[in-house]
Amino acid sequence: MRASRSFRWSLVVFLMIGVGISSVPDCAHAVTGHARAVQTAIGDTLHPATTALADTGPLGGPHDARDASLLHWTIPSLLTGDVLHATTIGWEDHVASEASLRHLVLSIAGTTITADFVMARAKAAADPAAAGTSVVEGLNVNGLPIVATGEPNQRIDLPGGYLVINEQQRASGRTAVNALHLVVTGVADVVIASAIASL
Repeated sequence: MRASRSFRWSLVVFLMIGVGISSVPDCAHAVTGHARAVQTAIGDTLHPATTALADTGPLGGPHDARDASLLHWTIPSLLTGDVLHATTIGWEDHVASEASLRHLVLSIAGTTITADFVMARAKAAADPAAAGTSVVEGLNVNGLPIVATGEPNQRIDLPGGYLVINEQQRASGRTAVNALHLVVTGVADVVIASAIASL
């Protein structure tokens, strides 16, 4: 009788420990960070030719850090830039990502976009909530100066497409920021300075 009762108590304790372990959040799978200075998709939407420059790749989990940089880069007949840099860092309770470049010259489908400096930042933390910002200095579109207001998702319509400045997508504990996002329908999809953070 005592052996049976002891077995039952052992089983209850074992089950309680199992439930406690399964209820602990898995931070390693919750942490997400990624940053890249440039991403291009050229051609039709089904089979575009894609290129990524200064791309950190995704974080492997908390306590991971990744960075990528290039002093100068040219994608022939599309864009040039220098001092491309991207970094993403994860901790148990927050994630920070940043991407930037200088001296951007982007030309496609009759549209030329230039900027002295472009940067995107994204942060996710338990408190405060996820946040993102971008900096775009010296922006010109087809020779006309454009003021980046700092407001999220500032849109400029262009022949055959559009440009979004400080493009932001937010959800609970997650933010994604693209400093510049150019879309020319059926021709190109180009993101300059992209940062993602999620917790």
